[in-house]
Parts: sequence; C-alpha cells; structure tokens
Amino acid sequence: MGEGLLDDNNLAICAIVTVAMQFSFFLIACTCKFDKVTDFAGGTNFVVLAVLTFGLAETFEYRQILVTVFIVVWGLRLSGYLLYRIIKIGEDNRFDDKRDNCLKFAGFWVFQAFWVFTVSLPVIFINAPITADRSDYVTPQDGVGIVLFSVGLLTETVADLQKFSFRNNPANRGQWCATGLWHFSRHPNYFGEICVWLGVFIISTSILEDGQWAAVLSPIFTISILLFLSGIPLLEQKSDERYRSNADYVAYKNRTSPLVLLPPPLYAVLPSCMKCCFCCEFPLYNHLNDEEQSITQAVNKQSGEPVTEQPGNEKV
Repeated sequence: MGEGLLDDNNLAICAIVTVAMQFSFFLIACTCKFDKVTDFAGGTNFVVLAVLTFGLAETFEYRQILVTVFIVVWGLRLSGYLLYRIIKIGEDNRFDDKRDNCLKFAGFWVFQAFWVFTVSLPVIFINAPITADRSDYVTPQDGVGIVLFSVGLLTETVADLQKFSFRNNPANRGQWCATGLWHFSRHPNYFGEICVWLGVFIISTSILEDGQWAAVLSPIFTISILLFLSGIPLLEQKSDERYRSNADYVAYKNRTSPLVLLPPPLYAVLPSCMKCCFCCEFPLYNHLNDEEQSITQAVNKQSGEPVTEQPGNEKV
C-alpha cells in the first residue's frame, strides 16, 4: 500500500476524494442554485476521509480507532446541525453575491476542498499504515488531546443548541444571544471548534515523523480562519452595525470575551493588553465607531478639509 497512488500516508487518494466530493456537490449547488448542501458537504467530507484512511490502513491501532470515532461523531453532528439549520432558515446569505456567478461560487468550493484536506492532515497521518517502529502505547499527548477534543465538542454542541433555541424563540427577535455559554463568550462555538482541532493535532504528535509535522497546519488554518478571516471578524462587524446604537449591546461587548470563556466581571477588569494577548480581543473586531467615522470623513470631504482617522477606535 506504500506505492503509487496509495502513498505511505494516503495523501493522494485523500486529495482526489476531497476534490471529487466537493466538485460533485458544487455541480448540484450551482446547477440548482441550492445553498443547503454547502456546509453539509464540508462536514461529511471530514467523515469520509477519516473512515477511508482508517479502512485503507487495516492496522486498527487504538489511536486510529479513537480519532476516527472522534471525527465521525464531530462531523456528523456538525453537518447534521448545519443542514437542519439551513433548511429552517431557507437561504444562506453568505452566497447572495455568488449564487448567480459560477466562478465566484466555484471559488468557495475550491476553498472548502482546501480547508477539508488541510484540517484533516492529523487524522490522515494518524490513520496511515503503522510502521514497525511505531509504538502503540498511550502517551501524555493522547491524554491532553482527548481532554481538549472532549471539551471542544461539548462546548461547540451546547453553544449551537443554545443559540438555535434562542433564535427560535419569537420573544428574542431582534436580540443578540447572551445566555448560557454566550454569557461567557461572544463566540463559544468557535472556541469549541479550535479546541477540537488542537486536541486532534496534539494526539497526532504522538506519532508524527519528519514531513508529517505538516499536520500543524490543521490547527493553524482553523485558528486563522476563525480569528482573522470568515469567522469572528465578519460576525463582529455584522453585530456592531446592527446594534451599535444599543447601550446594552455595547455593555455586553465590553464585558464579554470574544473567544475564551471567562466570567464577565473578570474580563471587564482585564487590561487591554491582556484582553488582546490572552483573550483574542483584536482591534479588527471593533466596528462600533465606523458609522461616526464615515459621517465625519464625508463632511470633511465636502468641506475640503483633510480626511483623517478619528480617535476612539480602541475596544470599548
């Protein structure tokens, strides 16, 4: 199994399966202008790769069984939840500017294929056929990884259920969710997601060798997307634009950690540097003053005065 297409780590077959699976779902979504399969295609692809590599290895080491079960549970839970949610919502507004543009829409699916393959690297390497010098004993990394994964999966699941229940209550229409885990973090589901993949990577460090250390791209990619790209930044901007005139929302944002779960009174008194370094409260999450700056800049432009950045952009 170590020759040709099925290389030692089964990377080639995993890449082919991922591209084929995402391309198939893309054809369905693009042809039918159908948003409901996008997230489902991503979550189930993780499951397919985990089960595929586990079956190809035929070595059935305890760590392979453990991680494969972990990913199957995580993937089916996430894809099932996202599918049910989009069916209830109707359309995914992320694709409003892409749905009628085949090339733009294809760009999303290319990115999703890259995301699935990259984040799955620790699972692929763990499920690679076991070599003679690979030991099958429990390591401290296994223990830490199992705890992190379990905490992450539980946090993500509870947070999703709490927010879904909150949004389904007509009395909460037009409000932001600040109950349950959302009282301690503005994005507890993302905190759980990061813990899940950090946990899987840490488990994989028990067996990684040489080039397999590329598996570190999995948590790095996950963290980068959620903290700096399509996760928290977009949601923070949307919430700030919608609720910036609401004093209760501003107070909630001021006392609630963006990611790490912390008691609000503790977070509120932390110095700004600690909020940034340890709680991920980055300046790009603050859009509360954007409207005021836009108005000021427009007035300055009309009056011929120099357009300057306004103070007060620090975290409120």
